[in-house]
Amino acid sequence: MRFRLGAVLFAFALAAGAQTLSIRQLMIFLESSVRLKQTDKEVAGYLSHAKLNEKLDDRAIEQLESLGIGPKTLAALHALRDQSEGLQTASPIAPDAKPAPKPPPSSEEQAAIITDVRDYALNYSKSLPDYICTQVTRRYLAAAPGGRYAARSGGSDPSWQLQDTLTIRLSYFEQKEDYKLILVNNTLTQGDYTKLSGTVATGDFGTMLRQIFEPATETHFEWSHWATMRGRLSYVFAYHVAGARSQWHISDRENTIITAYQGLVYVDQQTREVLRITVVATDIPGAFPIHSAEDILDYDFQTLGDHEFLLPLKGEVRMSTGDVLARNDNEFRLYHKYSTESEIKYDTPDPLPDAQTSEQPQK
Repeated sequence: MRFRLGAVLFAFALAAGAQTLSIRQLMIFLESSVRLKQTDKEVAGYLSHAKLNEKLDDRAIEQLESLGIGPKTLAALHALRDQSEGLQTASPIAPDAKPAPKPPPSSEEQAAIITDVRDYALNYSKSLPDYICTQVTRRYLAAAPGGRYAARSGGSDPSWQLQDTLTIRLSYFEQKEDYKLILVNNTLTQGDYTKLSGTVATGDFGTMLRQIFEPATETHFEWSHWATMRGRLSYVFAYHVAGARSQWHISDRENTIITAYQGLVYVDQQTREVLRITVVATDIPGAFPIHSAEDILDYDFQTLGDHEFLLPLKGEVRMSTGDVLARNDNEFRLYHKYSTESEIKYDTPDPLPDAQTSEQPQK
């Protein structure tokens, strides 16, 4: 709001009388006018009252034109260029210097962070109350780019096609998960979620988190970068789990393998709680029907009773069989305390906005 008010006052001063500007001040004014969506006519009118104390040349005008100004404003800049012909040439317009990147924690701090997160992860499931939520799973398929089913004119990005939408009553009772399929494409069903054809995923309520941090897994961690997740500054660590220590199962219904995997762990800087986990399978045998598998799981705070708990928000599972890609978007909604009388709402919430699960620029 402070920036917006300053831009308006600046424009008012130009309109009220002649204002002498440097090239740098001219750039700041034009940037603010574009951001405030002032009309081309208004901006050109403001500039008609301005004078420059430095020479405006064609090169500087090209830089100012790249801001997205209109034709009337461009004409006003040409007039200012002609008026400033006899003045001293200004220094080239340079972009604002980017702030220095935030340094990573020291090696000692990193070790302490991992120790804290390990303690949190191993006790995560024990700390959760019994509850029920709605899991909404949207399942997509796409032809692999460059594969035999891909369109000849297709680009490098998959063209995802929604196959079905599943609404599941997911209960967490005495540290165990139970999945009850309620709706398929908004139609009531009595089917078994775990026996559905296509891709299904379970174990999002602490299993993945615990397995990564169990001492027996001997996970190797190293610093990756800083990130902001849902407004929270986060440490991001890369990790790798060897196949001999892995407990991650991948199944094509007939055969199951255990693979090595790697990924990233996002840790809230203040609370040392995990906000996101990514998992990517490595060293999948070439003969296995599934060629690639990865998972992303985001956690966010949910209110149960009078307390907040960090619980799964959204998971994304991707698999490839070579020519066909599969993607499941699993959203966890409508959390409430567990009760034998608890009933799920027979509707399917709209998808979460992408902003809720996007990594934001470092603050």
